Amino acid sequence: MIRTILVIDTATPAVTAAVVVRDGSGSATVAAERITLDARAHAETLTPNVVAAVSDAGLVMSDLDAVVVGCGPGPFTGLRVGMATAAAYGHALDRPVFGVCSLDGIGTQTAGAVLVVTDARRREVYWAQYRDGVRIDGPDVAAAADVPVGDAERVAGSPDHAELFGLPVIGPAYPTATGLVAAVADWDGVPEALIPLYLRRPDAKTLAERGVAR
Repeated sequence: MIRTILVIDTATPAVTAAVVVRDGSGSATVAAERITLDARAHAETLTPNVVAAVSDAGLVMSDLDAVVVGCGPGPFTGLRVGMATAAAYGHALDRPVFGVCSLDGIGTQTAGAVLVVTDARRREVYWAQYRDGVRIDGPDVAAAADVPVGDAERVAGSPDHAELFGLPVIGPAYPTATGLVAAVADWDGVPEALIPLYLRRPDAKTLAERGVAR
């Protein structure tokens, strides 16, 4: 069965919207894609990127069969924008929405033993280990020095952070549309509820959490 899929990811500075066509054999092709590299403009750029990608593919929104969205790990605000947008499109179009680990959008595109890392801020990285495109450990968050490299032969992901591990750096640097589609385990089942992979609490705290009396 051929599926036309809207792909969204906002777990990294790459604000990604793409249309991917997946054929019956599982092969996926990007029909159109819009990516904006801006860690502070998820809300402003995602919807325009979605509209432009669908238009570039020569389609209208009702032509879409499903939505795939990266659920992190990533920053609180970025993930909230991407996942809320994906859920809204799925609800409006009555289409299934599949949430996947954003690191899989990188790791599923690699061969061999690969460590994938992205920026978690606070001098930390989000990480996961892959073998021939299959995640075998993670996701988790840690300082680079505390990440278990294991038998990884190469590292992919955020270029600035990948360089910290002393391994050959490969691409992709950010989650890819085809990688996110490849991370969907069951296209025929009912998608699970979208759950963001924050891996840690947001920086902002309530008054109660800060011990401030009202």
